[in-house]
Amino acid sequence: MKVPHQDSVDENKSYDLTIPPIVRFGFGRIAEVGSIAAVLGKQIWLVVGRHSFTTCGGRESLLSGFRQHRLDFQEVAHSCGEPTVQQLAKAVWNLPADREGVIVVAVGGGATIDFGKALSALATNIDPDTEESAEEMILDRLEGVGRGLVIDTPPLPFVAVPTTAGTGAEATRNAVLSCPKRRFKKSLRSPLMVPRAVVLDPSLIGSCNRNVIAASGIDCLTQLIESFICRSRWSVPRALVLEAFPHAMTALPQLLHDPLDRDAQSALLHAAFISGVSLGNSGLGLAHGVAAAIGVECDAPHGLACAALLPVALRVNQKIAENDLARLNQVLGGQDMSVRDGAEQLVKRVVEMCRLAGTPDRLSEFGLKRSRIPWIAKHSSGNSMKGNPVQLSLTELEQVIELAF
Repeated sequence: MKVPHQDSVDENKSYDLTIPPIVRFGFGRIAEVGSIAAVLGKQIWLVVGRHSFTTCGGRESLLSGFRQHRLDFQEVAHSCGEPTVQQLAKAVWNLPADREGVIVVAVGGGATIDFGKALSALATNIDPDTEESAEEMILDRLEGVGRGLVIDTPPLPFVAVPTTAGTGAEATRNAVLSCPKRRFKKSLRSPLMVPRAVVLDPSLIGSCNRNVIAASGIDCLTQLIESFICRSRWSVPRALVLEAFPHAMTALPQLLHDPLDRDAQSALLHAAFISGVSLGNSGLGLAHGVAAAIGVECDAPHGLACAALLPVALRVNQKIAENDLARLNQVLGGQDMSVRDGAEQLVKRVVEMCRLAGTPDRLSEFGLKRSRIPWIAKHSSGNSMKGNPVQLSLTELEQVIELAF
């Protein structure tokens, strides 16, 4: 099989590599959040998921670590689904007045981590006098919305503790916020928003049910693949993907069968983190670009929307990205075949994985109406779509969405 090795970095080409400065991985390491936080400040603002904090199994270890290091702590916000502008505005408006030595710690899935990441940034960058003014100030700082103001004051130190294995939000410099009343999903983004520390404890994902494992796992695979083949791909993120991708493809079916499989928990949580590093330093593509609009239109969970779109996205990009797809297939053991056959086998493997996960394979399953496809296409032109290997016109994108309908 003749597949080119990963891209080498052009010595004359500049690049930025952004990753959290502290990453601790391993079973039981949630107990170390207190020691990390004690270096960064003296009081904890906790942002937690609606159920994940009480069910993940690490609550007492976390709080014990806070007490051991004499850190005051209080829950300042609970995430409920994907964070919205309105939820953040309310949370910012209700933050405690005493902010000296505050560290924000988010424990939960990707939505909770994005909530905490946004809260830590907004707490130092806006000073609203009403909840309504907080909303306007947030809008002014979202990409493509309002006045285009930036996050230019360092956020409160932020520590991310994921309880799902999929989104990679713990590794990125943005927080995705939706606005139901204005019908959009946009990012609050700044290099200053990269978490100061990430604690990856595989035992925390053992409480996830099968649906959460499936949705987050397919999201992880989508991010690994799209960041590997996107237009802005480069050597360092690609090398990380090549290491993590085969482990993710093996771990996801194992976790779907047995959520308490420790080896699979480790492999998928590691791969999810790598997917965040890779997408944050390269880019994404069609599946993520359209998934955001599907989420706005149908309130579809992000990971499930990606699952419905990934097979179609791979088919659209298969010809132009066949070397990259064949390379991914090669690390799964597909050695003795042509580049074209390797790319085809990779696509078939992914389709089979989605089938095994039981995720929706048609956009109509989310309640999407065919008449809304033009709206979906028009509102899928964000940063993710710009990274897609094949650049599509609006009409062509409508035709692609039709294939997934």
